[in-house]
Amino acid sequence: MSHHASGPDFGFPRGDARLDMTDLYAFSRPGDPSKSIIIFNVHPSMAVNPMASTTREPFAPGALYEIKVDTDGDAIADVCFSIQFAASQGGTQTATLRRVQGARAAAECDNREVIVEGAPVSSGLKPLITQAGDCRLFFGWRSDPFFFDAQGLFNQMQFTGNDFFANQDVCSIALELPNSALGADEVGLWARTLDNSKEGWVQADRGGRPLQAVFLPGEEREAYLSGQPAEDDRFIGVFAHQLEHTGGYTQEDAVGEARKLLPDILSYDTRRPASFPHNGRTLTDDVVDVFFSMLTNGRVTGHGRAAQGSPR
Repeated sequence: MSHHASGPDFGFPRGDARLDMTDLYAFSRPGDPSKSIIIFNVHPSMAVNPMASTTREPFAPGALYEIKVDTDGDAIADVCFSIQFAASQGGTQTATLRRVQGARAAAECDNREVIVEGAPVSSGLKPLITQAGDCRLFFGWRSDPFFFDAQGLFNQMQFTGNDFFANQDVCSIALELPNSALGADEVGLWARTLDNSKEGWVQADRGGRPLQAVFLPGEEREAYLSGQPAEDDRFIGVFAHQLEHTGGYTQEDAVGEARKLLPDILSYDTRRPASFPHNGRTLTDDVVDVFFSMLTNGRVTGHGRAAQGSPR
């Protein structure tokens, strides 16, 4: 799965589905290349272990949902878009979006410049769009655009083309922004969720590129999800070992491939068309074929699924 159920034993980080990051997308607004659309999806509607529906409350009240932007290639955030959600009242939630720039962007961004406050969260089919200056914002339930034969993965990669996610939903944070708001034409993006615990802010999940948590067993996965991209070199050995084991790479080639995957950041150039893995990621990019071709050293090149049009 892309980044779904990234907690221990295919559960959820800190046991909370609302803190589970599923996917990150970045692409130009269709018909207007002066703007970009960044989508940060969390909270899958279906748990895998055990198989059951998750809570209908979209986002964890008080938690932080952050999109980090690196503008100078050092894997440290220079801009942060931070979202917090108020507790549900009468079955509804509202969102506050902040933008933080400079050294503070690398930390927990629970204050500073407010772009919008009290934005409605969509809980039904009708999307509730908030306009804030040059920005348009959406928060709430949508169909999951990720497509994959997840059952085939657990059946020794014997794929049948069945899309496990066809009828599943996620909670989306969608930002349409002027490219200038990102701070540079060419940026690196990742997203993370933080739980507001008694001990303070605790990072629950993070990622930029799809599917990479599959490399990480047990304690290594927990360390990875709580880590920072600037420290990802420490996981090169873990990634390389998995590539040697699964793809039959030589040690040297495995290390070389691992270095292409880390740090876990989605590269995005606003001046070029988006297409994963070369630039950003669109809702219809088949990231699974790209990933498994790399993971298996070309032995598995497809999973029998293609995008099913625009998500609802």
